[in-house]
Formats: sequence, C-alpha cells, structure tokens
Amino acid sequence: MTCLTLDTPHGPARAELHSAEEGSAALLLGHGAGGGIDAPDLVAVTRAATAAGVHVALIQQPYRVAGRRAPAPAKHLDTAWLAVADALAEHFGDLPLLFGGRSSGARVACRTAADGGAAAVLCLAFPVHPPGKPEKSRMDELNAVKVPLLVVQGRTDAFGQPDPAPHHEVVSVAGDHSLKADTPAVARAVGEWLTRVVRPLN
Repeated sequence: MTCLTLDTPHGPARAELHSAEEGSAALLLGHGAGGGIDAPDLVAVTRAATAAGVHVALIQQPYRVAGRRAPAPAKHLDTAWLAVADALAEHFGDLPLLFGGRSSGARVACRTAADGGAAAVLCLAFPVHPPGKPEKSRMDELNAVKVPLLVVQGRTDAFGQPDPAPHHEVVSVAGDHSLKADTPAVARAVGEWLTRVVRPLN
C-alpha cells in the first residue's frame, strides 16, 4: 500500500493506493459524507477489485484530510475529485480510470464521470433521495452517466432504491445504507461487474 498527498484547489487530498498484481485499470473510490475510506463496503470492494486485476485508489477529500466531518459544498467536492483524478491519471499511465464511491462519494463519481473521462462508474449505497423525502430525487445524477454503471444498494436503505435503466445495473443486497450486513455479496457483485466491464477496455 502506498499513500499519496495530492494538491487540489481546496486543499490537499490523500490517495491510499492498493495495487493488483497485474492491473488492467484503476478504480478511484470516494467515501461518504461523514465517513472515511475504512467503511466496510469500501474495504470489501478494494479487496474484490485488486483480486479482479484492478488497482484501487481510496480517496480522502480535502475536508476529511483537514479533520472536518461536515462535507464541503458539492462544487468543491467535484473540483477536488477531478484534480485528484488528473494526478492519478499520470500515476497510472495509460490505464483506464473508473470512478466510484459510497453515498456522497457515489454522487461525486457520477457528476464528474464525463469531465474526468471515467470508463465506468461504481456507486455503493447511492442516496437516491434524503430519507423520507422521495420528492427530492437525485436520479438525474445517475441517469446522466453514459458509461457502464453499477449501483449496489441495501434493500432497506432509507435513502431509496434506484430504478434499473438500460445504461446501468442495480444489485440489491441485504441491509441498509451502510452495506455492512453482507459485505461478501457486495464484493461478489463488484468483482463480477469489474471482470465484465474492464475486459473490453483493454
């Protein structure tokens, strides 16, 4: 494992790199709004991705590096993420980059996929709407993604359930927004998807 500190317009971000034996792509994963890169689903997905031959960079947004729990505004998150992606694109050379994350990090991955040139997007516990407020849907962020996209969602997630669509897959697993209830199922879903999605990129 290697840790990098990367400059962004909103302060330093950190990337924790986990290398696959023979990496055919690189998956950048962001954390949730108040959480960190040690979330159980992110840990499980990191293991599954490296086993599938995909390098992983777990990204800490600048506000978390600075010790704050309250998330930065969306524009700041997106700008910082794109700065990190640019730096890691140089680090990983010609490998395709995949964007992903859990909850807030999944939203960032969707919003920046086009500008960052992501080859695919992985969303863990995508917050379809605030709890109890289905009228405030964020499905437009998912629907804007035009590259292969996987959503892994807990069946009892209070943040809602995304509808499947032609351009994205949805896998439901046991549990709530934390995706802690069945991390092996999360890992399997992501590992199988990565194997299918990455092969055509090479």
